Amino acid sequence: MATRMRMTGISTKILKFLLVADAVLAAVSVIFFDIRVFYSMQIGFITSMSVMLASFISYRRMITVRAEKEIVMIDDSKDAIDRVEDPYDLYDNEETTKAEEQSLAETIKEEKKKLKENRRSLFEILKDTKAALSVYRLGAYLLLVLGFLYLQRHELLHIPGYLFALCLPPVIIVAILLRDKSNDSTDTIQ
Repeated sequence: MATRMRMTGISTKILKFLLVADAVLAAVSVIFFDIRVFYSMQIGFITSMSVMLASFISYRRMITVRAEKEIVMIDDSKDAIDRVEDPYDLYDNEETTKAEEQSLAETIKEEKKKLKENRRSLFEILKDTKAALSVYRLGAYLLLVLGFLYLQRHELLHIPGYLFALCLPPVIIVAILLRDKSNDSTDTIQ
C-alpha cells in the first residue's frame, strides 16, 4: 500500500510539473514567436505528454495485475554477475563436458529441441504485449499522428518548435524520476 501511495505521489508530481512546463512553454511561444510556433509547440507537447502518461498507466496496470496474480518474470536462480557475464549459460561446466563427449550432429539436435521447448505460444506473446497494445497507448499515438497531420494540413507546422515540444515531456519525466530516485537513496543512507 505504501508503494501505491508513493507511486501516486510521483505521478501527481510529474503531472503538476508537466502542466507548469506547458504553461511556461505556451507563454514563451506567445511572447517571443508567432502563432505557428505556438500551435506546433502546444500540439507537440500535449501529444507527447499523453503518450508518456498513457504508457505509465498501461505499464502500471500490467505490473499491478502481475503482482496480484504473483507472476514472477525474473529468474533468480543465477546471481547478478553470472547473468551479466554468461546470460545464455554458454560456459556452464556440465554442458561443456557433455558437449565434448557428444558428436556435432547430436549437439545440434539437442539445441534445436531446446529451442522448440522454449517457444512461446501466441497467448503468451499477447499476454506480454498487453501493455504495448493498451487502448490508452494506441489512442495517444493516434492523437500524436492526428495532431501532426492537422498541423501539416493547415500549414501551421513549425518543425523545430514541434520537435522541441515532443522531446520536452520525456526529458522532464526522466529528470523527475532520477531526482526522486536520488532523494530515496540519500534517505535510505541517513
